[in-house]
Amino acid sequence: MTGSQYQWARKSLSELVDFYYTKIRPAMQEDDYNPKHGRPSYEWLAANGFSGLSYTLREHHDLTVKEFFVDEVGLDDENPGGNNEESGYDWGVRSDETIEAIQTYLSTQRNRGELAPSTVVSRRSRLAEYARIYEQLHGPHNLTRNLNDIDERPVENDRCMEVFDVLKDRLSTDQSRLKYLGDVQQFYDHQVRFEGAKYNPLDGANDQFRWEIDTPDNKTVDADGMRAIYEAADSIDSQLLVLALGAWGLRPNEVASLSIDQFVLTDDADNRIVFEQRKNGPGEVALLFGVDVLNQRIVDLDGPNWDGYLFPSSRSSTGHIAPQTVNDRFKRLGEAAGVAVEGQTPTAKMGRRFWYTTYNDAVKQMMEGLEGIAADQGSASTEIVSQNYLSEAEKRRYRRESMRNELSGVFG
Repeated sequence: MTGSQYQWARKSLSELVDFYYTKIRPAMQEDDYNPKHGRPSYEWLAANGFSGLSYTLREHHDLTVKEFFVDEVGLDDENPGGNNEESGYDWGVRSDETIEAIQTYLSTQRNRGELAPSTVVSRRSRLAEYARIYEQLHGPHNLTRNLNDIDERPVENDRCMEVFDVLKDRLSTDQSRLKYLGDVQQFYDHQVRFEGAKYNPLDGANDQFRWEIDTPDNKTVDADGMRAIYEAADSIDSQLLVLALGAWGLRPNEVASLSIDQFVLTDDADNRIVFEQRKNGPGEVALLFGVDVLNQRIVDLDGPNWDGYLFPSSRSSTGHIAPQTVNDRFKRLGEAAGVAVEGQTPTAKMGRRFWYTTYNDAVKQMMEGLEGIAADQGSASTEIVSQNYLSEAEKRRYRRESMRNELSGVFG
C-alpha cells in the first residue's frame, strides 16, 4: 500500500496510535527493527512508505514524529535502526520540527535520488547552518511553519533573505553562497511538491543577490597530446593509468583505488567497472578499450601477497597510491612527451576531460551515421531517427561503437 492510500489527514490521534500497532510496528518487526529498543527513524519511515505521518502529525495534531512515538505511543527516545551518523549529529537547532523536516527531506534524497553519503552529509551541514542562523535571527521556530499561509509570504521571504544576508558575509566566494542557496531552495521546493507547502520563500533569490560562478577551467588534452602521452608511457602500470583517465574517464581518486574486484570482464561488449559509490551515487563505467593492458597488469601483480589494488603502495595505510600520486605520474608523462596545454603541463583532470570531449565527438559521429537512415525514412533530422526509431539498447550500442573507434584512433 502506498503512503497516499493511508489517508493520513482523516485519522484522529487515537487512530494514528492504532495505525502504529497495526501497520508500522509489524513492518518494523519484519525489518528486524525491534520496537522495544526505541522509535523508528525518519529515514526508516520514509523508506517504508510512512512519510505522510510526519506531515499529518505536524499539521493536524501539532506533534513532531518524536513526540508522537515517545509521548503518545510510549516508545523510548532512541532510534537504533536509524542512520548512526544522523542520530549522533549535533544539529545546534532548537526546533524539533525543523530537524524533522530536514531529516525527512534528506531521507527522500538519499533513497530516491541515490546520492552518495558525502553529498547528503554536505547538504545536511548547509541546511543545519541555515536553520541555526534562522533561529538566531527569528527565534526557535519551525522553518516550515508559515509555508501554508500565502498571506505570510512577503514576511517569510524577508526572513529567509535576511539569513542569506548573514551567509553572504560569512562565506568568501559566490560559489559557496550559491551552494547554500541551491540546497535551501531545493529543501523548500520539496516542501511545496511533497509536503503541502504553498510557496517557496526563496524563489527568485538568485536575482536579488546576482551571485555568479566563475567560468570553470575546462582545459583538456587534445587527441594528439593524449596519443603522445600514451606513447611516453613505457610500462604497463603507466599505460593503465593513462587509459583509466583518458579511455575510461575515471577521477584521479577512482584511479588510485582501483581494485580487481570492481571489474566485470565477460569477454564481450559488456566489460565494465562497478563502483559502489561515486560522487553522485552507485554506478558503472563501460570498458570500451584497454582490456588487454588491464589483463597484463593483473598478470604482473598476481601473487600470494597481492591485495587486489591495481596501483598498490606498501607505504600507504590504504594499500594503494594517493590521488595526488596519480596526478604527479600523469604530469611526468606529459613532460616526457613534451605536451603542454596553454603553456601548462597537463594534469590528471585534463586527461580525464579528454574522455568527455571524445565522448561528445563520438556522439556527433553516431548522429552523422544516422543520416542515411533519416533519408530513407524521409525524416527531417537524425534526432528524430534517434528518438523515434532506435531503442535505448541500439542507441547505446551505436554510441559505444563510435566511442571505441575514437579511442582506438588515439590509443590503438
